[in-house]
Amino acid sequence: MGGLAMEEMPLSALFEEARKIHLGASESRADQDVVKKGCEMLQKCEDMVGKLGLFSSNETKEDISTNNLKYLLVPFYLAELTEKIKQEDRIPIVKASYAKLKEFFSFCEAMELVPEEELEASSRGGSAPPADRRALKIARFKRQKAAEAKLLEIKERKERRWRSKRASALSTPVESGEEDIPDDDSEEERDAWLATINLAICKAIDLLEMLKREEEMLSAIKEKQLKDGEDVFSRDALDDRTKKAETWHKDAAARVQYSRPAQPITCATFAQDVLEGRASVSQGHEHKHQPLIFGPASIVNGSLSTERERMIAQVFQPSHRMPTMSIEDAGLTEMNIMNDWQEQTKKPLKKRKEEDEEDEDEDEEAVMKARAFDDWKDDNPRGAGNKKLTPCG
Repeated sequence: MGGLAMEEMPLSALFEEARKIHLGASESRADQDVVKKGCEMLQKCEDMVGKLGLFSSNETKEDISTNNLKYLLVPFYLAELTEKIKQEDRIPIVKASYAKLKEFFSFCEAMELVPEEELEASSRGGSAPPADRRALKIARFKRQKAAEAKLLEIKERKERRWRSKRASALSTPVESGEEDIPDDDSEEERDAWLATINLAICKAIDLLEMLKREEEMLSAIKEKQLKDGEDVFSRDALDDRTKKAETWHKDAAARVQYSRPAQPITCATFAQDVLEGRASVSQGHEHKHQPLIFGPASIVNGSLSTERERMIAQVFQPSHRMPTMSIEDAGLTEMNIMNDWQEQTKKPLKKRKEEDEEDEDEDEEAVMKARAFDDWKDDNPRGAGNKKLTPCG
């Protein structure tokens, strides 16, 4: 650490030291003091990133500079190191690691780094069929292997370039394939960090599923112990609830800087479809009628001009489906629909009646013409007018 205290170190040096600790803890069993020290460093990095304002919710990965890309990994490294801390009560560790992984996933989603199929699976939760979950895991495994292969390729390319430069400096023959290697460190470094982030996303999704199952199991064991009388509701339980509420508010405040708030759902039918899994919040929905407004939403009268007013309007809203029109409006709407239907039905009936009358007139005229021709043929037999013109006539 160069003799510098943690508070005196710049962000880049602090991140590299924490990254080395994370790498050592991932490859082997690390000392608990070292793991906790790495967590402190990463927390310090997180605070410095927030104070410097390196990321914004309206940015994507193309807008982030190459030097700042690596700091997207701070919550992921912190989550993995936190998960390796050993203590008697495992549940707080699992919850803290899970919260940091969700924060990392939200960062990557805001920066458009998460694949579309992973976002759809995250929105569905665990309601996907087994075949879809299996296909998703296979695709995730392929992405993970592709990212690892990309990092290995970049590492080998750097080593070849370093050997080529060293050989040139020593004026020794260069091996085949090592001459004229382009020096594209900046683009190569960006590709390396993007591949590292993609690899971290794959690992984070798998770790989220594992931590969720572990928390459910630990909670079930703790609940069983409470029922069996091995533990009682005491001041410790109240403290745990307080810490849980404080952690939730802190994580929510951190996530809101990078997440994009969803637009409020104003159609009751579409809201019910979202709750029952028939539609997604991200899907657009056009609706003509607005639901009835209750609570603080009636104060702003539907004109949500600021984020604060939008959040206020979502408080104290009823949980059940709300009507989009009154009974009188529904009756008038149905009456207008019936009137339109009758008007549309009258036109083809009237046209068909006129065509039938024209057909009847034409048929009667044709019958009279045929009868007159038959009478003429009776009065004028065939060849009757030509008898005097014959030679023997």
